[in-house]
Amino acid sequence: MPKSLANENNPIRDPDEQLRQVMSEGDPATIESFVASLDPTDAIRALLRLNPDEQEQLLRVLPAAGAADLIEDVPDEQAADIIEALEPRDAASIVAEMPSDEKADLLGDLTEEGAEAILQEMEPEEANKARELAAYDDDVAGGLMVTEILQFDEGTTVGEVVDDLGARAEELEEHFTRYAYVVSGWGRLVGYVEIQELVLSPRDKPLAELMSPSRFVRANLGLDELKAHFEAADHPGVPVVDLHGRILGVVRRASVQDALAERAEREMLRMQGIVGGDEIRTLPTLTRGRRRLSWLTVNVVLNLIAASVIALYLDTLGAVIALAVFLPIISDMSGCTGNQAVAVSMRELSLGLVKPVEVVRVWLKEISVGALVGISLGVLLGAVAWVWKGNPYLGLVVGAALALNSMIAVSIGGTVPLLLKRFGVDPAVASGPILTTVTDICGFFLVLSFAALMLDKLT
Repeated sequence: MPKSLANENNPIRDPDEQLRQVMSEGDPATIESFVASLDPTDAIRALLRLNPDEQEQLLRVLPAAGAADLIEDVPDEQAADIIEALEPRDAASIVAEMPSDEKADLLGDLTEEGAEAILQEMEPEEANKARELAAYDDDVAGGLMVTEILQFDEGTTVGEVVDDLGARAEELEEHFTRYAYVVSGWGRLVGYVEIQELVLSPRDKPLAELMSPSRFVRANLGLDELKAHFEAADHPGVPVVDLHGRILGVVRRASVQDALAERAEREMLRMQGIVGGDEIRTLPTLTRGRRRLSWLTVNVVLNLIAASVIALYLDTLGAVIALAVFLPIISDMSGCTGNQAVAVSMRELSLGLVKPVEVVRVWLKEISVGALVGISLGVLLGAVAWVWKGNPYLGLVVGAALALNSMIAVSIGGTVPLLLKRFGVDPAVASGPILTTVTDICGFFLVLSFAALMLDKLT
């Protein structure tokens, strides 16, 4: 750390404060050296805590390769905002240094105008490749693959390959170099050779005599299918081919694992009402507030509907005040059983084990489990109510309400994700609010209506 950054009289601890001080001194070499000295996590945190003008200043000062390394690890939405705020020429120099898969993801997150402005500043051949990759969805093989691979014609000899690799050693640092892929004259994938095997083989031997048959996947193969592929095959990467068998790139096992982890995080956030599933606290306050309110305001309306059911039965609730103790228990327990059903449906949808049209089959499976669970919980809660108040009819009311509401909850939790998926609505976002509202309304209604019917035996 430069001596000017901290001393006994002026301790500076946060990386963003240190970075601001270095930038204020205006020496590009010192700025580059300081950023390079930071732990990657500290560097990202420091970048995100700078204001937009400071971020632009930093990325213009850093070498394009260093700026690209920094941007690669920034969350997607924030990386896109930072890059789009730069002049297209400055942005293009950074984007050009990124690996092909990261480059495609970033360009895909930009506005169409912003992405095209950057592509116009890049070399035409490189820009065309980037456009092709950006056209793939993020969760298919084409969107996850890297195009920096080693490929050679089947007639190439071992010696020629070794010489080529030696001549391009620095250029190949970012390549997938575990295997050299062997192609025919038309660019069709015909096999692969391990690099270690190349080094130990006679220099005059053609690759066609050395190669092994290669597994491959199509560019449109989905994330769950890629997961299944890597679970069945112990390879660090699998080549991606087009409809004619020509190799396009390689999907790495690590990329699939990262994509699965990111998807799980997004779904978890969406289920908690974080619209978009990609919020961090360095986003603008208004953006974060707008996203949260879009979900919370809907919940206010839904909760008012549930509360209106209680309002209809205020006399009953006033006559049997003990019911107030059991209303939240029934609502919460039913919600828990429903959420279990939601989780199973979401998992089966993601794995392709169930289709949106199989609503009836899923409901029949869930209602049988819901009846077992609901009756068991109902008997337990009913017994507690009976023992507590010494009134078997109170136990009957709360026990029957919990049993029926649990069956309603699993029916909703199991089928609503399929119905939402069928109509193009994200089930991770909408299933939770629908389940919560309906189970609350039904739970309150069942308890209070049963109590109203037996009011003379409860008072």
